[in-house]
Amino acid sequence: MSKTRRNRPGLEEKRVLRGASRFYAVQALFQMEASDVPIGTILTEFEAHRIGAETETEHWAEADRTHFRRLIETAVERQAKIDQMTDRALVAKWPIERIDPTLRALFRAAGAEMVGTQSPPRVIVSQFVEIAHAFFPEGREPGFVNAVLDHMAREARPDAF
Repeated sequence: MSKTRRNRPGLEEKRVLRGASRFYAVQALFQMEASDVPIGTILTEFEAHRIGAETETEHWAEADRTHFRRLIETAVERQAKIDQMTDRALVAKWPIERIDPTLRALFRAAGAEMVGTQSPPRVIVSQFVEIAHAFFPEGREPGFVNAVLDHMAREARPDAF
């Protein structure tokens, strides 16, 4: 009798799915803030019409939907704590309210992962710096993101450093 294996994603596929969930989380948090749409509506829209969706002209990557949902829910539930961590990492003259809304969404998604999961902080920082490169390919923002997230990670999870 032969054993059949379930089709489980390998480590590389899991990494890719998690990366996509982080990218979608930044987009969803940005959209929530820009449009003042409730969390439930945003989650439904992304899960039904973006994550893994295909049209004649577009293909949206699949993502780890559980991780996506966890990031969004944690970012909303713990926004005050995450924003305070971000503020402490920023120069005093630049409170989070003055930061570009895309960066604000990125800091909230990354902060949610730092306080709401067991993902290694260095991985979180690295992954969100990559996302910053996607949103700001020619700018200095990825370096800024790296510095702010490093500070946030050391505050959120000092035992990891």
